[in-house]
Amino acid sequence: MIGIEPLSHHELVNLPETFRLLGDPSRLRILLHCTDAPKSVTQIADDLDLSQSLVSHHLRLLRGARLVRGVRQSRHIFYRISDQHVNAFLIDMIAHIREEHCYS
Repeated sequence: MIGIEPLSHHELVNLPETFRLLGDPSRLRILLHCTDAPKSVTQIADDLDLSQSLVSHHLRLLRGARLVRGVRQSRHIFYRISDQHVNAFLIDMIAHIREEHCYS
């Protein structure tokens, strides 16, 4: 396993904030929904049965944390996972919670 270098003060502030953002079930659902292809606010809201204003609010927070990125196409913005690090993190965490372990 590769060791992790000590975090800077800025990193120590941002990492827990990122985990806090991911702790909201609606934000996590939105993030997971954007892993396969870019989606518009309307599409996300319809697919997840959420209001457009709630989806827009959550996307603004996720964008601020650099977890999603928006790409403008004509009058619409389509959101997708920002990079491979975020995608890999989600995949790894899902695999982790799906593992069955016996702790004694």
